[in-house]
Amino acid sequence: MAGYAIISLGGKQYRVREGERLLVDRLPTAEGKTFNPDVLMVGGDGAFELAPKGVQVTAKVVGSPLGPKIRIGKYKPKTGYRRHTGFRAKLTQIEIQSIGGAKQKAAAKKEAPAEPKADAETLPSGYAELTVAQIGEQTGNWRKEQLDAALEYERAHAGRKGAIAALESAKKEKEG
Repeated sequence: MAGYAIISLGGKQYRVREGERLLVDRLPTAEGKTFNPDVLMVGGDGAFELAPKGVQVTAKVVGSPLGPKIRIGKYKPKTGYRRHTGFRAKLTQIEIQSIGGAKQKAAAKKEAPAEPKADAETLPSGYAELTVAQIGEQTGNWRKEQLDAALEYERAHAGRKGAIAALESAKKEKEG
């Protein structure tokens, strides 16, 4: 489906295809490096998807040329007033390497959390929906296995510092 994509760079929108090169306003990315611009739409074969989740466009910075010289002249008659200035826009040339490459990676990431589901039996019911404050209040009622499973879940998935601290302190109280 990914025949083309509409990306946003520097406050402007561009319609791009794989292998296409285009000039955009100067980017902070170094030459030869790749980056992933914001994807606004993906389309092709008569179908399109607005604000797609899990779809990435990969672009490589090819060079940083200057734009064409623009001459600006000011003139006022009968006074001898003449001023000339020039301007060359700083641009970046990018090449679109792939469209939709992250969709497969996202699917692979969804398969990975299948292992902790074995610990789902030892996790307290509704743990994933609990806030850090609720975890801090309820840890006193949990068994050691539930604390271990919740701590492992936090480190693998959410990584909330407050929840990890509350679980570790509750675990020390159970052991000590």
